[in-house]
Amino acid sequence: MGNERPAAHGERRDGTDDGPDVAPGPAAPAGTAPDPSPSPAAPVAPGPATGAGPATEPRSTATEPGGGAYPADGVDGGPGERPGGGGAGRYGQPGQPLRLSPFLVGLTGGLGVLLAYTIFLAVRNAGSVLVLVFIALFLAIGLHPAVVRLRSWGLPRGVAVTAVTLTLLAVITGAVYALVPPVVSQTGELIGQVPDYVTELRRNDAVNDLIVQYDLAGRIESAATTENITRALGGVFGAAGFIFGAVFNVVTVIVLTIYFMATFDRLRDLGYGLVPATRRDRVRLIGDEILAKVGAYMVGALAIALLAGVSTFVFAIVVGLAYPFALAVVVAICDLIPQIGATIGAVVISLVGFATDVPTGIACVVFFLIYQQLENYLVYPRVMRRSVQVNDVAAIVAALLGVALFGVIGALVAIPAVAAIQLVLREVVLPRQQHR
Repeated sequence: MGNERPAAHGERRDGTDDGPDVAPGPAAPAGTAPDPSPSPAAPVAPGPATGAGPATEPRSTATEPGGGAYPADGVDGGPGERPGGGGAGRYGQPGQPLRLSPFLVGLTGGLGVLLAYTIFLAVRNAGSVLVLVFIALFLAIGLHPAVVRLRSWGLPRGVAVTAVTLTLLAVITGAVYALVPPVVSQTGELIGQVPDYVTELRRNDAVNDLIVQYDLAGRIESAATTENITRALGGVFGAAGFIFGAVFNVVTVIVLTIYFMATFDRLRDLGYGLVPATRRDRVRLIGDEILAKVGAYMVGALAIALLAGVSTFVFAIVVGLAYPFALAVVVAICDLIPQIGATIGAVVISLVGFATDVPTGIACVVFFLIYQQLENYLVYPRVMRRSVQVNDVAAIVAALLGVALFGVIGALVAIPAVAAIQLVLREVVLPRQQHR
């Protein structure tokens, strides 16, 4: 028709668009079949999508200093999401860990040293209380076999603990009753005889010459000042405070011992619960064996001390020593200290014997020399070998080291500690070395 315009390049006459112009390829020679393989498509510039859904654009990513990538627009990007991005929880994903700088390492080390020193100061300041707790725990472990024996007879645990506690209090009361009256009576006699001693000294010409020669009377008068009297009274009050402190410590140990005996099973289970479950059974077996050895040691030590006390009581009655029961209690208490306790008791009784008369003192020395040989080489090794199975040399070395490090407390716990170390070496360390 005359009004029709000519079709534009790439446009059909029906008005539809074939897309962008494509350059015509070379014409195929006449008489040849067309190549069925598609020709490579030309690159298409991105444009608005015409599909059903909205177009998605690739997001740019940034890199954190630690090496992790996160989306630059802050949208949730999965594990590498930038901290604080939306959709990853209320406070976002955690960031990369901080790099360890020398300053941070030094600060951490300094804080560790400060914490260790604080713990040291705390342990040092609470040392006396910790010693009381340790003594009470040791006594509870030693008395636990008695509680177990009473429970095996059908008694409830509370009744068994009460019976053992009453027995312990009876022993302590008997010891105090045996020791206090002699000390009080002897002190009273000494105070009552002081004037007689002074009178006899005044009548002695040699003493009077010494008093005049060294001006002892003037020195005594010059020493009797208010300051010196105050110091003496302070010493008296200090001695009274020491006595009250000792009584308080004894009461504290008794109360803690009763508590530990009443809650022994729970405390033991709590300790075993801190061990990993894979090793708990073996640790329980070894721990129960160690506790049994400590209890056996306590029973053996009490038996030896009782034998020493009975022997001393009989000997004191035979030779006519004053206060034989008190002397027997002293020897029994000293004999609880391994290796050196019997010697201390022998020295005390021998001094009392020499104070009575010389033949009695010599008899005391001979008696204790013979008894110590029998105890050290016959009684003690058999009892301890049957109870804790500790070598004699190891027992002597352990007792000496315990006294040197921790005094009397170290001597008391030295033998059970050696028994525990031997058990751990035999059951844990040596088998592990054999399998390497």
